[in-house]
Amino acid sequence: MRKLYLLIFTFVFGFTLVNAQPLVRVTGKILDPKSTPLQQVTVAVLGQQESTLTDANGDYTIYSKTTSFTLKYNLLGYKPVLLKINEKAAGRIIRDLFLEPNINELEQVTVTNRQNQLSNTSTINIADLQSLPSVSGNFEAILKTLPGVSTNNELSSQYSVRGGNFDENLTYINDIEISRPILIRNGQQEGLSFINGDLVSRAKFSAGGFEARYGDKLSSVLDVKYDRPDSNQIILTTGFLGTSLTTKFVNEKSFFLAGLRYKNNASVLNQQDNKGSYNPNFGDIQLLYQYNFSDKFSLSALGNFNIGQFKLIPEDRETQFGTLNTQLRLNIAYNGQEIDSYQTAGGAVTATFSPKPNLVIKWINSYFNTKEQERFDIEGRYIFDELETGLNTNNFTSVRVNRGIGTYLNYARNSLNSQTISSEIKADQNFENHVFSWGLRFEANRFKDELIEYHLTDSAGYILPNDASLFYLDQSIQQTNQVNINNFTAFVQDSYSLSSNTNLQLGVRGSYSSLSEQLLLSPRLLLAYRPNNNKQILRFTAGIYQQAPTYRSIRAFDGGLNLNQKAQRSYNTSVGFDYAFDGLGTRLKFSSEAYYKYSDRLIPYVIDNVRIKYLSTQTAIGNTLGADFSIGGEFVKDLVSYFRVSFMKANQDILGDSYVVKSNVGVPTTVYPGFLKRPTDQRVNFSVFFQDRLLNSPTYKVHLTMLYGSRLPIGSPQSNTYSDDFQIPAYKRVDIGFSKDFLDDFALRKPKLLEKYFSSFITYIEVFNLLNVNNTVSYLWLKDVDNVQYAVPNYLTGRQFNFKLILKFKNQ
Repeated sequence: MRKLYLLIFTFVFGFTLVNAQPLVRVTGKILDPKSTPLQQVTVAVLGQQESTLTDANGDYTIYSKTTSFTLKYNLLGYKPVLLKINEKAAGRIIRDLFLEPNINELEQVTVTNRQNQLSNTSTINIADLQSLPSVSGNFEAILKTLPGVSTNNELSSQYSVRGGNFDENLTYINDIEISRPILIRNGQQEGLSFINGDLVSRAKFSAGGFEARYGDKLSSVLDVKYDRPDSNQIILTTGFLGTSLTTKFVNEKSFFLAGLRYKNNASVLNQQDNKGSYNPNFGDIQLLYQYNFSDKFSLSALGNFNIGQFKLIPEDRETQFGTLNTQLRLNIAYNGQEIDSYQTAGGAVTATFSPKPNLVIKWINSYFNTKEQERFDIEGRYIFDELETGLNTNNFTSVRVNRGIGTYLNYARNSLNSQTISSEIKADQNFENHVFSWGLRFEANRFKDELIEYHLTDSAGYILPNDASLFYLDQSIQQTNQVNINNFTAFVQDSYSLSSNTNLQLGVRGSYSSLSEQLLLSPRLLLAYRPNNNKQILRFTAGIYQQAPTYRSIRAFDGGLNLNQKAQRSYNTSVGFDYAFDGLGTRLKFSSEAYYKYSDRLIPYVIDNVRIKYLSTQTAIGNTLGADFSIGGEFVKDLVSYFRVSFMKANQDILGDSYVVKSNVGVPTTVYPGFLKRPTDQRVNFSVFFQDRLLNSPTYKVHLTMLYGSRLPIGSPQSNTYSDDFQIPAYKRVDIGFSKDFLDDFALRKPKLLEKYFSSFITYIEVFNLLNVNNTVSYLWLKDVDNVQYAVPNYLTGRQFNFKLILKFKNQ
């Protein structure tokens, strides 16, 4: 046994000596282009545990256990270098190196100061935009992965925040408030949103409890900045769904940004049940120029022209739906066409004056004009069948009984011209422990609306009744409106430190609308506490949020206007907790927020796809209770991933609403519904955005998004009283993308031809709706011969492949 122990000890000791003995010793000096030594440069042996840092003289020493290895030299602000070394035998070698400054590619750095913590906003990681697989391609797609945000339509850039509707969200670009078109009723008609993601330098989003400096909406704020770039850039993005070209130029006193985009998603729309000739064409151009006359004064101009046309010549449709026990099928043959178009043009001029280092004053003037048209005349002849569900019926294709044969007709000649002119002055001034802000704004809105629309459904085989005088067209509208609305707003707020760990922000907004003739005051409060470890933040917010009537909210189903409508009002409070900690080998951040909103005045509405139909003459009270949770971090180095889940309950009670039902013996009873679910009552929302590296190569990456939204309440438009006893099924979607960056900093070999002309060359292969789930966005409502009403689902897009290429040209 002693000999055995001695043999084992000799083997282990010898093995340890062999593995502990370095084979190659590398020394050298790292310099910049001016031959200045660089310190704190990380030098690592790829595939081994060896790494070191250069000293104050730029010198380093590192060891390798193999004779063939690769050294990586990395320092923030400089281009990483990979050096391949092949030695025949162990020994000492010298490798000196120059690092080139990297002025083109700087990773986004999030700086969290006390002012950011007091804004109750989350910073959006702009670097994720190009990697996020998205059918719409719009900037807003990234919002749908954030806490508190829900959606059930991948074709639309619209989103709901904590039980609010699409009209309750604020969007700013360089402090300029942006609005969306009004007539759009389907996600497939939407084109390019106003925000050009390639021009965005930073963005913040608040799902509630936002400060007084932001406008008078009930739900959320998206604050986007187009800023001075670090260097000249030309970026080309092209793929199956569209193309964009972005240019950025910088000189000593000015900079210029230009973005040109084109989108055509016909290949995606062809996956829907409605077959036909889709021809959607959307494009826009945005320009931003800023000139700094001095350190104290600058002038910037933003211009935008956005145009789009959606054209559809439908051919036929086949939709199967139902349960295992009852399978139904709808077949429709179409005549006619649909042509929808919009055009937005305008711009803004901003003068920035800083008379003192601690004072900034901005004067912002903007004008935007939007022209929208709807033209459709579509006849659908349909056959509605119930299918056999037996085992010998060849996948439910045998007809058991015919439920109806009929025709429906949709006709519209609608046009809307809206103009918005605004002028605003705002100021921010820093004192010792205060940030004092104030602002004044005037906005004039002009609307000219012409509505000619009707919808006819004939389920009995007869369009006209026996008495022609009783001829009736369902949802017949013929109306012309001209409305002018002027809004005056002002705000003042102060953020200051109560102690080294506690900050308080107090603010108040005042507003007056010429339409409602109300003077509104909205006080707001935010309190933030940071323990001494600075890894935790506890927030409390409270405030009143009031939304003045808009043209959309005062227009009823029949096109008539309720000019006596008053502002909507909500009392909001929330408690949030953020915690940063180390786990899973990285720094993670956990965020949570619980909130409650009580509204004593709401304008009720129903949602049909992305169109909101207000019950403009009615008023409701409501409440919303919920909580949001998220966790994120670099689970894989340099690739941010995050997971979030939200729970919410949103109810409303339309004041004075009732309906009459009759018992079996014909006795009428009046029913008062009381509190019902709001149309945006989505109880559970879950999302994932995950990124990883593939094939043991840092240049291959995978980008995955998963969205789940629970059922949404909906009622029949043919019912006089809204009810929440019918539901849209849960929204489930998985999109995945694979990318290859040929010029990645970690690439061992870079194509010389590409490296000569490009600083980045990335290819993407994306699969939309990976699981091919039939998600329902709305319903077509039909009645059979027994006057039984059926909801025929309108499905969203199926599985679709996409190819995308992003090129960043090298500065010559």
